[in-house]
Amino acid sequence: MKAMLKISGVENLSVVDYEGYLAMTLFTSNCNMRCPFCHNSELVLNKVSTTYSLEEIEELLKKREGMIDAIVISGGEPTLDEDGLIELISLIKKYAYKIKLDTNGTNPKILRYLIENKFIDYVAMDIKNTFEKYPLTIDIVNPPYLDKIKESISYLIKQETIEYEFRTTLIDEFHSYDDIRYITSSMLKGAKKYRLQKFVDNENCFYSGLHEIPYEVALKMKKIAREAILDSELRSY
Repeated sequence: MKAMLKISGVENLSVVDYEGYLAMTLFTSNCNMRCPFCHNSELVLNKVSTTYSLEEIEELLKKREGMIDAIVISGGEPTLDEDGLIELISLIKKYAYKIKLDTNGTNPKILRYLIENKFIDYVAMDIKNTFEKYPLTIDIVNPPYLDKIKESISYLIKQETIEYEFRTTLIDEFHSYDDIRYITSSMLKGAKKYRLQKFVDNENCFYSGLHEIPYEVALKMKKIAREAILDSELRSY
């Protein structure tokens, strides 16, 4: 069966999506979460009419050879279509790009497959909140995949052959000092890298009225995070 991964957005040049590299970011449609603070609500709901074919993506890959270092696959949630994701990555691997995958961690099976077969070079996994507060933070009552997320966390922490990071977008209404302490000291115990990201409200978010965590508070959260994960930094502050 022909894979049907829907690529609905392209950012031709990013200096923030893959630390240390110039990257092109591909955005896939569909997601199994409904985070109120998500900037890509139209992608999540599959309401973007634009679709890039693999042939069009390959043309972009050719044009940018020598201009960028890496390709970031983001979303939405790219791992929802396993066959399509593998097909896309197989195409990218024809060229000399590093490949970074952004994921919410709900599909540990494909994550393990991609890493063990050396399909990707870097994984950024979103940690939305403490497990107790996941339903609030992703706006889904009784999410069925928390065990899958735990499995992905455990798998990544044990990795020695691939670079990875865990990251949390800080929302004033959702995150406290105690939440960051629990996330880093318990949920992510043994992790190597953690990023606390600044939230910026815009018209594409699912809900309006949410607020960024002030810089001074974020600094204290970083200090708390560093008690458990030394390589903890703020991003975009």
